[in-house]
Amino acid sequence: MQEFCQSLLENHILLVAVIASLIAQVTKLAIELGKNRKINIRVLVETGGMPSAHSALVTALATGVGLKMGWNSPDFAIAAIFAIIVMYDAAGVRQAAGKQARILNQIIDELFREHPTFNEDRLKELLGHTPFQVIVGSALGVTIACLAAPAY
Repeated sequence: MQEFCQSLLENHILLVAVIASLIAQVTKLAIELGKNRKINIRVLVETGGMPSAHSALVTALATGVGLKMGWNSPDFAIAAIFAIIVMYDAAGVRQAAGKQARILNQIIDELFREHPTFNEDRLKELLGHTPFQVIVGSALGVTIACLAAPAY
């Protein structure tokens, strides 16, 4: 087990990608503090918001693989396709699901007013990202990976 943990800690590409994601999450906390003048720790574990931590993670990963293995390597191709799928999902599918949840919650609100005995479970509305949040997260991931290039 100790050997496994040591191997993970020596994987600089993985560490930089995780650090990029953590920096994006902490940035969300700072943005929340700036907007609402209060600390909301929940943003550290919620999906959605500015910048996209998913995008930061996968672009840092792909950039790290490209820097270490070469931009024409099969490893980079796999990481880049993985990053594209994750970012498309974050800005497309999950964003659409969030919009649908918002509409369903409005329907629930209207039904609840008419039928007070109705169960008022609400759906999570902030699931995905706007394209701008994905772009900013991606730029953050690439920047962090490039800054960490000497570690590779």
